[in-house]
Amino acid sequence: MVKIAQTEADVRRCLPAMVALRSQLTETQALEHILSLQETDRYLIAYIDNTVEQPAETVAPAVIGYRYMNLLFSGKTLYIDDLSTLPDQRGKGYAGRLLDFVIDEARKAGCTAVTLDSGQNPQRYDAHRLYLNKRFNIVSHHFALKL
Repeated sequence: MVKIAQTEADVRRCLPAMVALRSQLTETQALEHILSLQETDRYLIAYIDNTVEQPAETVAPAVIGYRYMNLLFSGKTLYIDDLSTLPDQRGKGYAGRLLDFVIDEARKAGCTAVTLDSGQNPQRYDAHRLYLNKRFNIVSHHFALKL
């Protein structure tokens, strides 16, 4: 089942999967940043809750972080910041279920697009295949200048 993290306890369940993607952060740093983003930037986290099948499970095996934006070039857009599955939980379809969930949420919200950025390296190729299988297109290059 997919749930949206509503409480700090829910966010804490998501931290191991989030830090698997954002390894530059500790769980404490990630928690502080996520809580701030939720308060200021309408950042949402959806996660796989498998406690029905595994009642003792306290960690979400996969998470997706996203926000709604209104952009001049694409209109109302759901932007996916983060999509991560714990390494030992990959291959179970969790990321695909989370993508389907946010795409449905975007449709309900009247969005005209769902977008994301993904790193360009061999470790991301499985993720790229998933995005392409979900009918995402590669539409631009993303440029960054570190300051």
